[in-house]
Amino acid sequence: MGLLDGKVAIITGASRGIGKSIAETFIKEGAKVAFTYLSSEEKAKALESELSAMGGTAKGFKSNASEFEAAQKLADAVMEEFGQIDILVNNAGITKDNLLMRMGEQDWDDVININLKSAFNLTKAVLRPMLKARIGSIINMSSVVGVSGNPGQANYAASKAGMIGFSKSVAQELGSRNIRCNAIAPGFIETEMTESLDENVVQGWRDAIPMKRGGTPEDVAKVTVFLASDLSSYVTGQTINVCGGMNT
Repeated sequence: MGLLDGKVAIITGASRGIGKSIAETFIKEGAKVAFTYLSSEEKAKALESELSAMGGTAKGFKSNASEFEAAQKLADAVMEEFGQIDILVNNAGITKDNLLMRMGEQDWDDVININLKSAFNLTKAVLRPMLKARIGSIINMSSVVGVSGNPGQANYAASKAGMIGFSKSVAQELGSRNIRCNAIAPGFIETEMTESLDENVVQGWRDAIPMKRGGTPEDVAKVTVFLASDLSSYVTGQTINVCGGMNT
């Protein structure tokens, strides 16, 4: 018996890295998964096949979460396909790093829209079915950068800090309806994107972490399952750092 048996989850940005690991772990725990992708239909179909081969039910939806109407259409499509929405994982995100004095307005707007506005859009879109069912878990993927800041990432840090404040407010508004909202703040997580970095630089980051290693997408996925499941039925409004102690 899985921790998420009988539940339906929406996961944004699930085509790779942390999002893909969350989708795989949710399937293993019995959830039906609706995931979003923005561009590559080929990758989305491949992920559908992979998740189905694990014995689960999964469907990809092409959707731009930073667009308000697109988010509502996504929620409607998931309801039509699965009949319920129990879990939302706002995972979609980008970086456009630069020092503030060199950061363009478009770089600011793009990061805020895709990282932060998308969380508002999707949360707003799933509220009606969750309120009707009087149950739900909303999980927002923040970052330790949103907790502590980081030079060259003012836009990213602002978006991730905003997700934490958003999560706390939503938790207070919806707690009486048995809808929980929490944030996860990953630290240095080693994914496909970090494989192209200089190994000496990466090792320096590992050495600065108390646990002396980078995290894995699975490390984040396990915490996401906890927050999505009934194991965390009395946990809301919290930010859980998954960072090996780097933000202690």
